[in-house]
Amino acid sequence: MSWRNIAKLSEGVYWVGVRDWNRRLFDALIALPHGTTYNSYLVIGKAKKALIDTVNPGFEKEWEEKIRNIADMGDIDYLVMNHAEPDHAGAIPYFMSMNNKAKLITTEKGAKLAQTFYKVPSERIQIVHDQEMVDLGGKTLQFIEAPMLHWPETMFTYVPEDRTLFPCDFFGSHTAKGLYDDEVEDLIVYAQRYFGEIMMPFRVMAQKALEKIKDLKIDMIAPSHGPIHRNTERILSAYRKWSNGETRQKAIIVYVTMWNSTEKMIQPITDVLASEGVEVVKYNLAVADIGDVAKDLVDSRAIVLGAPTVLGGAHPLAVYATYLVKALRPPLKYGVVLSSYGWGGGAIKHFQEVLGPSKMEVVGALEINGPPSESNVKQIEELGKALAAKIKGEQ
Repeated sequence: MSWRNIAKLSEGVYWVGVRDWNRRLFDALIALPHGTTYNSYLVIGKAKKALIDTVNPGFEKEWEEKIRNIADMGDIDYLVMNHAEPDHAGAIPYFMSMNNKAKLITTEKGAKLAQTFYKVPSERIQIVHDQEMVDLGGKTLQFIEAPMLHWPETMFTYVPEDRTLFPCDFFGSHTAKGLYDDEVEDLIVYAQRYFGEIMMPFRVMAQKALEKIKDLKIDMIAPSHGPIHRNTERILSAYRKWSNGETRQKAIIVYVTMWNSTEKMIQPITDVLASEGVEVVKYNLAVADIGDVAKDLVDSRAIVLGAPTVLGGAHPLAVYATYLVKALRPPLKYGVVLSSYGWGGGAIKHFQEVLGPSKMEVVGALEINGPPSESNVKQIEELGKALAAKIKGEQ
């Protein structure tokens, strides 16, 4: 259909992706309040044509219609698989069924995944290695291995003639809004949320990838989710900070309460931290968006965990949050744990068992029976002052 929207990014480079306005959950875990995009790109050289990444299953027809506005599907010479996850590679079988000549370009590890997930025959796979290039005629595809961002086979594709980097999930964001970064208000907030959910556990590999691309001349970064970055230094600068684990004088407070006793413990420490000049973000886990929690874990220096005891352990929502902290590996330096119980404690011990292996310094922990007394509140206020001093003393 000729009305299908495509976008010309530069001469011979086109966005042929799709917008999924209605998706609200990713990986059965990540909330998508503003949907997402599955970005695919068509690069046309004087001699050959290449597609970079595909789209999520279910959007194959729309994707095909967009491509056909520019080129015949059967005339495309290469399909680049930067990453094998289905939201980027799920339309590979559809494309291969319509094109009997194109080679799938991927890393060595990617080749195995393409055969496993998408049944691509080995004779149709072209394995490339770090810094290898493919000439399209006036356009060059340069491949940069970027393992564990966030799967082991991941690579970036760079077109030096257009100074455009196609990094798949790296530098991405989940929103269906806008084509370019300057068209989306608060895009860095979306990007930070995405980094926290997807890239934060792989900060070391992110640092290595940033080092690999630091000398490239990049005028445009075209990820596979969210808007395309024309203001490249803004997102590069943010990623350098997040990947290096740079934190702010900020504390994230996550808690759950059953009969308000734990909440009565959380309030005084919240007030003390704020009065001490610490930036505070606070989430009640019963209603919080985990994506927002992940976003604020990216640059928080400290965490306050609050939960009642349930059957000898921490409340299940708090256990989930603690596991999330352990899995995402945020750059937290300090922590405080607060808990209340009715007829038997155990939440503090549970927290310590889960967080024990982390490098985080636990400034203090308090477990009380029932709602906090005046003396308990004073204890909590002192913990808050001690935590604030730690946060502000870390430069």
